[in-house]
Amino acid sequence: MKNMPVLFIGHGSPMNAIEDNKFVREWQSLTERLPNPKAILSVSAHWYTNGTKIMDEEHPETIYDMYGFPDDLYKIIYAAKGSPELSSNIIKILSRPVEIDNSWGYDHGTWSVLHRIYPKADIPLIQLSVDRNASMQEHYNIGQQLAKLRQEGVLIFGSGNVTHNLSRINWQMDGGYDWAEEFDNYIIKSIKDKNYNNVVDYRKIGKSADYAVPISDHFAPLLYVLGALDGNEKLSVFNDECIMGSMSMTSYLFE
Repeated sequence: MKNMPVLFIGHGSPMNAIEDNKFVREWQSLTERLPNPKAILSVSAHWYTNGTKIMDEEHPETIYDMYGFPDDLYKIIYAAKGSPELSSNIIKILSRPVEIDNSWGYDHGTWSVLHRIYPKADIPLIQLSVDRNASMQEHYNIGQQLAKLRQEGVLIFGSGNVTHNLSRINWQMDGGYDWAEEFDNYIIKSIKDKNYNNVVDYRKIGKSADYAVPISDHFAPLLYVLGALDGNEKLSVFNDECIMGSMSMTSYLFE
């Protein structure tokens, strides 16, 4: 079996689950492009925990970890089955402690995107949390250990935003601030050059990194994805732009 692709999506607003826009249309185009996985492992920015946690329920709930949006958004139920078997396998292959935690569920970082790519919700799905206390190198190392899952038909899916600073959002702005564009372009170039050390050690770029990644939640899922690569993948960069000043929608498919 060929290795499954690896995917990082800049998920942006939860409204992308119900709106028709250019970003969503790119997500939907992946339906025909991606092979059908046996299971999906999602690393979402919105499960940001002390320590690494994993769910192992047969039927995880869809949760609505956002407030003040239209009612239609809260009507979406992503009813994918869980995979206790995959969860158990991941606990075995990771060299760090992993706690089973079924208090969460499928958050909007996961379902807002997968609802568009796999709308039938007929592929087993689990989430692995982002450890807020882990270093960038540790996130990358976790991805390296997860890489073997690709040989077993598992799609490793990271969901976040490369540049994500809600305190500096400008709702009236179409593009990005200079620092947001600088940081996003730096990460794009580093990934195209396969210089993943630049991504792990992103703060060396300077002040733009401080603005772009005030906390690691939305950036770290990219490191899980990069860690899972074997170096022979074909890279596609899409939705590569910043919006509302301080958010990057840039997404990466490695196949």
